[in-house]
Amino acid sequence: MTEAFARLGEVMTILLMAIALGMDAFSLGVGIGMKGVRRSDAFRIGTAVALFHVLMPLVGIFAGQYVGVLLGHLARYVSGGLLLLLGAHMIFSSFKGSGFQSINHRTLWGVLLFSLSVSIDSFSVGVSLGMFHSDLLMTVLVFGFFGGLMSMMGLALGRSVGRSLGDYGEAAGGAILLAFGLLFIF
Repeated sequence: MTEAFARLGEVMTILLMAIALGMDAFSLGVGIGMKGVRRSDAFRIGTAVALFHVLMPLVGIFAGQYVGVLLGHLARYVSGGLLLLLGAHMIFSSFKGSGFQSINHRTLWGVLLFSLSVSIDSFSVGVSLGMFHSDLLMTVLVFGFFGGLMSMMGLALGRSVGRSLGDYGEAAGGAILLAFGLLFIF
């Protein structure tokens, strides 16, 4: 029974982290969506974000497993510290402003740049999760699903939602990652 609760806790942690990471894609999607996005562009952007939200944590998990072996018992504190820094950066960025509004979402390079910019934090979370030996396939698929879904939701809601909601969404995602960083450390 305790193993079932431990597994449920791992699944809930991965789900909440995926949602927190997807908040960045959502908030930037709102900003781009306010400029007007066709459904085909929204689908293409969402698919690219989902792919990057799978690839970046996957690379991060492998790097984290390697670093975890090197650090041994200190890996827990290092991974918690990484999540704290990432969460603080997301909160700071949400109040500072995103600066990604000039991306041309109709070009391949614009889509790739947008996807990379909202997925780079997934690499850091992947490093942290790699030190804990989480379920690799489930983790990257959940990250990809929520990253793609939340970016498409942000693009779709961009026309009707104010710019300030996107900033608050990124700050909320940062707060969730801060909380998990503290949980990993303590």
